[in-house]
Amino acid sequence: MTPLDLAGYLIAGLMTAVALWRMPAALRGDEADRRRRALWGCYAGFAAALWTKTRAVRIGLNDSSVTDLSVLIKHYTATIAILAILSYIVAIYGQYADDGDIPRHVRFARLIQQVATKASVATLVLLTVLFFTVVDRSVPSDRFVADHAGQWGATLYMSVFYLYLGTASAVCAYQWALATASARLRLLRIGLGMMTFAMFIGVGYTVSRTLFLWVSVIDDPSEAFALRFDEITEASQVVLFAFFAVGASIPALGNVRRRAKLWRAQVRLHALWYELMTAFPDQPFDPPAPLVRELTRFGTPADLRIDRWAADIADAVEKLRHYAPGTLLTAAGAAAGAGDGDRDRTGPLTEAYWIKAALAAHAAGVAPGDAAAVGSRHATDQDGEVAWLVRVAAAYRTVTAEQARRILESSGAAESAGAAEPSGAPQPSETAAAKEQTA
Repeated sequence: MTPLDLAGYLIAGLMTAVALWRMPAALRGDEADRRRRALWGCYAGFAAALWTKTRAVRIGLNDSSVTDLSVLIKHYTATIAILAILSYIVAIYGQYADDGDIPRHVRFARLIQQVATKASVATLVLLTVLFFTVVDRSVPSDRFVADHAGQWGATLYMSVFYLYLGTASAVCAYQWALATASARLRLLRIGLGMMTFAMFIGVGYTVSRTLFLWVSVIDDPSEAFALRFDEITEASQVVLFAFFAVGASIPALGNVRRRAKLWRAQVRLHALWYELMTAFPDQPFDPPAPLVRELTRFGTPADLRIDRWAADIADAVEKLRHYAPGTLLTAAGAAAGAGDGDRDRTGPLTEAYWIKAALAAHAAGVAPGDAAAVGSRHATDQDGEVAWLVRVAAAYRTVTAEQARRILESSGAAESAGAAEPSGAPQPSETAAAKEQTA
């Protein structure tokens, strides 16, 4: 196996991996999100075309009852993939809401929309007719262009395909170059730049091969030169698809990072959420399950699950307020060392102590009463709330049952002492109110 053959397998595997990765998003997309399905169709079509170029598949198909069948299948799948990428171009750049002067790239995309499907169908029909009529297929070929160099039938056949492929590559290069210049996000700009570079390689690939074939009709090249030219251009196409696959995937890395962040948040929140939901089993939509089972509930997106867990925890804490002593927050703050003023360190631990002690009171069968004080909200949006709960959950894992019991006992003793004070003595809240009025 030559290095070029090995590279062919690697790039086919890479494109297949990208197609499989993006397939769920394409299947979930609605009618208004056609671009995801179009882009996935491009990945899948090119993946199939690249597999027909690998040595084992290529030789097997070419030696079948239909000589050089791999060439026809490759061009069929590539044509469909090109139609998909042109549809993606239209979906992205053909929309313009304003009624004023329509930008040039939008007009260009709409023109492509009008001709892309017809051109694709015409190309498929013409390729089929030429393949079975004028192409010399008396002997199976391994490298189609090199083996048929100098033959006018194969030259005409390949020229039709290269005209279609080169035009589509030029269209994509033009649109993506404009998009790269105006992209604000760094990952998007890098991805579009790589895809633009890939399309420029595609234009050079088709032009060079077309010129080689027509020159070969006039001046038949040596077998060694034809094979060497074929290998060089094939290597350039491997580079093309590598840049295209990686460039198309880079903008999605932001989503990958977000998914990884959500996955870590689930792992860190699960213990706290699980204990609260076990105490209040009617709270969650589904009965709480172990961590592995929760992480494999693929029917629910991770971001929605995290939002539900945050809401479940907040609702459970609200219920616990009716089982906690009124002075529990003060006792929890004292235990966490809140007096040093380092809220970043002691705030999550205070809330963790409060939750653990309130759960202990609930488990002990304390009768519900008036709502006790609880820590105030620490975020203004959902992401901030989740980040806070992650810190609380981390602190919660360090709190032992013995610590929670001591805090609960100290808060109960403080509450009893407060209730036993003479009625004429001012209560702390009254004293604070008086000072505030005086001020």
